[in-house]
Amino acid sequence: MNLLPAIVIGGPPHSGKSVLAYSLSQALRQCKVQHYVLRAYPDGEGDWANQAKQELVRAIRIKGVGSPEWVQRICRDIDRRHLPLIVDPGGKPTAWQEAIFDYCTHSILLWPDAASREVWRSMFYRHSLTAIADLQSDLRGVNAIADASTILQGTLAGLERGQMASGPAFDALVERICGLFAYAPDDLRKRHIRQSPAELVLELERLGRTLDALDATEEWQPQCLPATLDYLPPAVPLGLYGRAPNWLYAALALFAYPESLCQFDVRLGWVSPPLLCVAQPAEEALLQATIHHQADHLRIEFALRESYLDYGEADGLCIPPIPPDTGVVLSGKLPQWMWTAIALAYRSAHWLGIYQPKLHDKAVIIKSDDARLAVGQLVRSPVCK
Repeated sequence: MNLLPAIVIGGPPHSGKSVLAYSLSQALRQCKVQHYVLRAYPDGEGDWANQAKQELVRAIRIKGVGSPEWVQRICRDIDRRHLPLIVDPGGKPTAWQEAIFDYCTHSILLWPDAASREVWRSMFYRHSLTAIADLQSDLRGVNAIADASTILQGTLAGLERGQMASGPAFDALVERICGLFAYAPDDLRKRHIRQSPAELVLELERLGRTLDALDATEEWQPQCLPATLDYLPPAVPLGLYGRAPNWLYAALALFAYPESLCQFDVRLGWVSPPLLCVAQPAEEALLQATIHHQADHLRIEFALRESYLDYGEADGLCIPPIPPDTGVVLSGKLPQWMWTAIALAYRSAHWLGIYQPKLHDKAVIIKSDDARLAVGQLVRSPVCK
C-alpha cells in the first residue's frame, strides 16, 4: 500500500477545479512542499492554461476522451506515486472512471450549488475518501471561512482561469495540505536520488537557484540556458531531477549526448528517453505529428492518439523526417521523457526550438547550427489553427 497521500479535487465542470489545483501547487511550491498535480482526465490542461493568455488557451486546448484503458493506466500511476499528489479527475466521471478514487486517500469538494454538492459528496463517500474541505465556488461571492473544524468549510470566489485563488479559506486549505504533505523534502529527495542510475544527478530547482536562473516565481528563464550549459561538464552521463520546463530537459538531453540520460518521473521513477525512429508515422500511430510550414522554419505539432502514452509502448515510435538545413519548432502536450526523446531524435536539425504556451507565440532555441540564432534565444512561432 502506498502511504503517500493523494488528494482528489472534485466538483462539476466549470467549478474552478483546475484553477484551484494550479493555485494550490503554486502555494505549495512557495512553501517548499514536494508534490505533483496529476490531471486525471485528458482535457489538455496543465499549468500553462493558467499562465498563458486565455485566447491562446482557447485556441490550443484539446478535449480528450478517457477510455477504460486510459483510466486503468491513470490508476496504476496514482498507485505507484513517488510524491504526494493533487488529482484533478475532470467534472463528469462515469461509474467506471470513479475507479480513480479507489487509489486516492483524501478529498476536496468544490461545488457551485447544493445539487452538485450532494452528487460529489455521495461519490467520495462511496470510495471512503477522507474529507479535507467542503467549499462553495462562487464566481461573484466573498471569500470566507464558515467552519474551520475537522472539515474546512467556506467560500472560494473568483476561480476563473488565468486568476489565482486567494482569501482566508484558501489560506487555511494550503495550511492543511502542507500538514498532510509534511514529508521531509530532503528525505524524499535523497531517497529518489539514491535510486538514480546516473552518478551525476542535476537537481534542477537547486541548480536554477545556484545560477540565478529562476524568476520571482521560481520558473527557469530561457536567457539563462547558455550560462547553464557552460556551467556543466559536457558529454557525461546525467540524471535530471525536479521541476523544470520541457525546453530545459530537452536541451540537457542534447548536451549530455552521446552519453546516457535518465530522468525522474513522478509516475514511473527513473526512466531513460525511449528510442524513436525518424520515419513517417502510420495513420493509426500512438504518436501523431502534423507539420506546419512557417516562413523560416517547420513547426511540428505532436499529439497523443489516446491522450495517454504508456512508457512501455514508446520505443520504436516514429516521428516525421525533416529536411536538412531547416529549423524546427516542436509543440504539443507530451510527457517530459518524450520531449527528451524527440530532441535526441532531431539532434541533426539545423536549429531546434521548443514551444511553451506561457511564452505566447515564441519558442526557446535549444540547439543551433545557425549563426543568427543562439541557444536560449526566443523565436516567433505562431500557433497554427
